[in-house]
Amino acid sequence: MLDQYLGVVLTFGFAAIIVGVMCSASMLLGPHHMDAVKEQVFECGNPPTGPARGRFSVRFYLVAILFIVFDVEVVFMYPWAIVFRRLGVPGLIEMTLFIAVLAGGLGYVWKKGALAWD
Repeated sequence: MLDQYLGVVLTFGFAAIIVGVMCSASMLLGPHHMDAVKEQVFECGNPPTGPARGRFSVRFYLVAILFIVFDVEVVFMYPWAIVFRRLGVPGLIEMTLFIAVLAGGLGYVWKKGALAWD
């Protein structure tokens, strides 16, 4: 029974060994001396502006969550598209209702102004 999991166990073991080797090599071979330039905050080559723990607007998180929700819902359309011919008209009606609910949700969110970026 355990021979079914041998591949998974070997993969996890190999991954753990690789992670251990990489971390050890980084600690042993990496530079250990710090200077003023290395201690500065780095923002993609630009000088830092403002505190590092600045707050984001709630709208940013709202748009991100809405993107994830609608993106995940679109993923459900791919399996439907693959078996579209076998599902026939009932499958088409169900997907039409699914898309209508998504469109209604998007319309509601849009009307509430959740997607407006000020």
